[in-house]
Amino acid sequence: MAFFLGYRQASDRKQRERAQRISSLPPIYHQALTASDITTLGTPISELVQKVQSGTWDPVEVLRSYGKKTLKAHEVTNCLTEIMIADAEGWARSVNKTGPLAGVPVSLKDVAAVKGYDSSLSYSSWTGKPQEKESALVRLLRDAGAVPFVKTTVPITLLSFESQSALFGVTRNPHVLTHTAGGSSGGEAALLAFGGSRVGIGTDVAGSVRVPAHFSGIYTIRSSTGRFPKTDVRSAIPGQEGVPPVCSPMTRTLEDLETFWKAIVSMKPWEYDHTCHPIPWREIKLSDKKLTWGVIRDDGVVTPSPACERALRTVVNVLLGDGHTVKEFKPPSPYEGLQIGSQLILSDGGETVNLPFQYREPSDPGVDILMRIIRLPALFRRIYAWYLRHIRRDPITADLVLGLSRKTTTEHYALVARREGYRARFHQAWNQEGLDFVLTVPNAMPALPLGGMRNSIGSVGYSFLFNILDYSAGIVPVSKVVATLDDLSPSFKSSLKHQSLVARNAYRNYDSRAMHGLPVGVQIVGRRLEEEKVMEGMKIVEVLLKASGQEYKHLEL
Repeated sequence: MAFFLGYRQASDRKQRERAQRISSLPPIYHQALTASDITTLGTPISELVQKVQSGTWDPVEVLRSYGKKTLKAHEVTNCLTEIMIADAEGWARSVNKTGPLAGVPVSLKDVAAVKGYDSSLSYSSWTGKPQEKESALVRLLRDAGAVPFVKTTVPITLLSFESQSALFGVTRNPHVLTHTAGGSSGGEAALLAFGGSRVGIGTDVAGSVRVPAHFSGIYTIRSSTGRFPKTDVRSAIPGQEGVPPVCSPMTRTLEDLETFWKAIVSMKPWEYDHTCHPIPWREIKLSDKKLTWGVIRDDGVVTPSPACERALRTVVNVLLGDGHTVKEFKPPSPYEGLQIGSQLILSDGGETVNLPFQYREPSDPGVDILMRIIRLPALFRRIYAWYLRHIRRDPITADLVLGLSRKTTTEHYALVARREGYRARFHQAWNQEGLDFVLTVPNAMPALPLGGMRNSIGSVGYSFLFNILDYSAGIVPVSKVVATLDDLSPSFKSSLKHQSLVARNAYRNYDSRAMHGLPVGVQIVGRRLEEEKVMEGMKIVEVLLKASGQEYKHLEL
């Protein structure tokens, strides 16, 4: 009987454990926020570090302010997996007060290994198995003086832009609770947006820090491989290097993002992690220059929604108004990149990502659709693709369906070679246009309604493209959905009839009235290992938005 109820029993145990860890915290964590708490939460981490280093602020008191707000965030959004606050009080008392992150509470995506705590990734079979050693990144954070204090929710499989699982439940967007905060770093995004944390760590293999940042109104830079520590960070597909996952910081403000990045790099992460390049932080100043920005307005698969197009247009207009050059960029087909990446990431036929499932344990609804296609007999898959191509006149979806199959080693090698060829052509196109940055939407949609990934699993191209290229890419929140401004026009609705099944399904989720108030961001892209340059590009955009009276408004603390 236990075999048939395994995942439910594990879920019950894990949720009881989580509730007990919250209820057993000292009473101060369950009290209302004070004016002092709000001051602490509103202080940029650079100032917080100075106050801890000087002895003005006590790291334990800082942790308590963050802890109180975090528990409220969890109550509203269901964003936490591991509550480490009780142990974190001890860590805060012995913190390195000379470090570049002295006394800074840092939240961690569930994938990060902290000794003594699970990294279940929402798989029930991985609960009750606390980690015996810590991720390189966690060790670095401790040495820098930071205080890890909670871990945050992820979707089972990590292959979704919605963080939900049978183990932990559904994570909600603090701006509009009927919608998702994103995935796979969705719990992190919800917590940061709510104000329970100012800096955290996520991972990204197809947009998993950038899409939650866009959905939730926060900041991030997706690092190129080798720039940020990732050893002993748990993966749902260990060994998958066709489109390598990366760890990346996520923050509530752009100022904190820069401080956090500089602090991590100042600790020489290459001395903690063999995968890191020995590249110190490079100071780049672009604020006094007029730059060239290329715009990708459509990936050829899903046309951006009115809300996302409006945010992109807003940024283009402020750049033009400041004398920058903005041009249309027609790179090698983004759809071709999606074809290559979607085959590489599941080239084992999805076997590895499904190994930890217990009997009848639910998967993510979008991933479940992918797996049904992958598991089709080859003949049935070809028939379905023929039907899509010739009867539905939909070659886009037909080719994606054909690619979803287990690959032989020879086929996998050929895909890697094709990826490298695509990267070379993209590099050449960038050079020919003389670009400093690329601008595009992070996703065609604002945050999806809960359960929406069953319709949007194929709508990943705007973020996934830059994983395939391994480019540095940042998110800046720009605006929020306005029901009356961002509704679909009759002509747009009519045009959907002629678009691919991927696009039509994605637009089942779009409702400007239900989405009213959701954040909308833009994606600012540099090339590989250009994190410092991307940071400067993000600063230029944010300064211009503020100067034009269009500053993004965060949720109040």
